[in-house]
Amino acid sequence: MPPRQKLNEFERGRAVAWFQDGVPKQEVARRLHVSISIIVRLIQCFTATGRVQERRRPGRPKKTTPREDRLIERLALKTRTASSSIIRRQLRVATNTSISQQTIRNRLHGFNLRSRRPAVRPRLTPAHRATRRAFCRRHVRWTRQQWSQVLFSDESRFTLNHNDDRLRVWRRQGERYIDATVQEKVAFGGDSVMVWGAFSLHHRTPLFHVQGNLTGLRYRDEILRPLAVRTLQQMGPQAVYQDDNARPHRARVVNDFLQQSGVNRMEWPACSPDLNPIENLWDELDRKVRSNHPPPRDVQHFYQMLQAKWQALPQRIFTTLVNSMRTRCVEWQNSQGGYTHY
Repeated sequence: MPPRQKLNEFERGRAVAWFQDGVPKQEVARRLHVSISIIVRLIQCFTATGRVQERRRPGRPKKTTPREDRLIERLALKTRTASSSIIRRQLRVATNTSISQQTIRNRLHGFNLRSRRPAVRPRLTPAHRATRRAFCRRHVRWTRQQWSQVLFSDESRFTLNHNDDRLRVWRRQGERYIDATVQEKVAFGGDSVMVWGAFSLHHRTPLFHVQGNLTGLRYRDEILRPLAVRTLQQMGPQAVYQDDNARPHRARVVNDFLQQSGVNRMEWPACSPDLNPIENLWDELDRKVRSNHPPPRDVQHFYQMLQAKWQALPQRIFTTLVNSMRTRCVEWQNSQGGYTHY
């Protein structure tokens, strides 16, 4: 436990009394559980003034009482999306106290509450949460060997003109709108490439360029038969195929084909991208492509770059993602099927 930073008036008087009785400063600090510097300053103040009260500090007195500060905290926690202006009006109605919005923010900062962008996650209904909990109960005790037999798959769309609000620029005052500090944006990200891919602990498929709408028939003929099933056969008879509940994935022709091919298919809970490690892999692939200079010229060049970066991803990333499945299930279970940080 770290030492305290402040003594009340009674403790200050006790410390001076101990010191006058011959108790060393180090022992006084140990008894009161404070640092030695606080005791040294206290003795210096008492020697110079003969008083143990703290000196009057300069500065403007607070316009709110501790009770009003706690009310500000409760208002913010009651409605997490309330702005400082809304909390200011609510405080004025409740206590007839008028303060600035900056004061509201200062009080909330004192309670370690700061305005942040909310995390974006799919909407979860009670049915979704129940399905997620059931999935975790079935798989939370799976070993690393069992997860290594799962082939994780998904589609992802990559845009040529991408803005995820991670980019920052250095600029002086008044330079906000000069060309060097403006990021140009194209509506809906401009041209894009949709790809399908799959990976396990020791295998990865090539990226498949999905052009146009992906139907159940195309999913079977262009992805499952030439890519997924072949990789599953290489993994062995214990291999398990994972895909989400997108409509083409659950088409009748797809279900019949997987059953006839003898593929072990994992039942996947809906609205659960945070459990699928390939989502983290897509993010890693996107960062690799964005860091490439010069940027891709067109869609075809963009797809070739994605394919090259996919094949160049180091094995440690796949190992880390597969090893994280146990932790993901535990976090799901602890959150009762709710949101996780993945």
